[in-house]
Amino acid sequence: MAATFLVVPQWQGSGSSRAMRLVDGAEAIRGDLPSVATVTVDVPLGAGSDEGTTVQRLSSLQTVRDAQLAALATASGLAVTIGGDCGVELAAIEHANLSQDAMAVLWFDAHPDMNTPESSPSGAFTGMVLRTLIGEGTPTLVPAKPLEPSRTILVGIRNTDDGENEYLESSAVRALDAQDVSAKSIGEVLASSGATSVYVHIDLDVLDPSEFDGVGDPMPFGLPLATLLEAIAAAKAALPLAGAGITGFAPASPAAAGDDLGSILRIIGALSS
Repeated sequence: MAATFLVVPQWQGSGSSRAMRLVDGAEAIRGDLPSVATVTVDVPLGAGSDEGTTVQRLSSLQTVRDAQLAALATASGLAVTIGGDCGVELAAIEHANLSQDAMAVLWFDAHPDMNTPESSPSGAFTGMVLRTLIGEGTPTLVPAKPLEPSRTILVGIRNTDDGENEYLESSAVRALDAQDVSAKSIGEVLASSGATSVYVHIDLDVLDPSEFDGVGDPMPFGLPLATLLEAIAAAKAALPLAGAGITGFAPASPAAAGDDLGSILRIIGALSS
């Protein structure tokens, strides 16, 4: 299946002082994608307003979500979203889930992104996006068809907030620690989920910084690139791919982006081939 790449250089979901590096990262990836199969979603230049909520830059997040949904509606083939911060998955996963009967989500990320506006220590939406997709978040961002927690699988998380831990202890969301990730474990967790398709989200900080350091918040003890590629192949072998997203590329400078682009292109190839 041919892929359509949607480049969404959103930075407004990030809480980092280096958030604009995400724009550089998205642009660097875009330069290596086939132009005829690539669509760039416009992102507001300004930060936007919190609209009286505790979610930073909410107005810009809503604008990007709406523009991204419009672009996804005209995309053909497999839609692969390139961020930007993890907030770009709000529209991408909502769009994919609407056309699927029982979609699982593999959330490869160093962070679970499971805060609510009330539990978030920062107010940055990137740390709330998956909880919002499950149906708990700012009402204007919650999708019409939320994800099923029992088909939501966290992979490689190793940095959680107190509110996230409290939720995960009582929810049906499942998790695989980085050291437990293998082709076998991915196949087993998807088979037991009852899903009929899978969306694969990859925040690049799931990778170990010894192999990939172009992220805003590198965390040790992550996945080797080879393990991530094997996990993607296992997911695709287990279930049809409903969509995919790659987020979090934040090179130290535009010139430094080339150091990690080879690894990113291997991940894109694994998803879209």
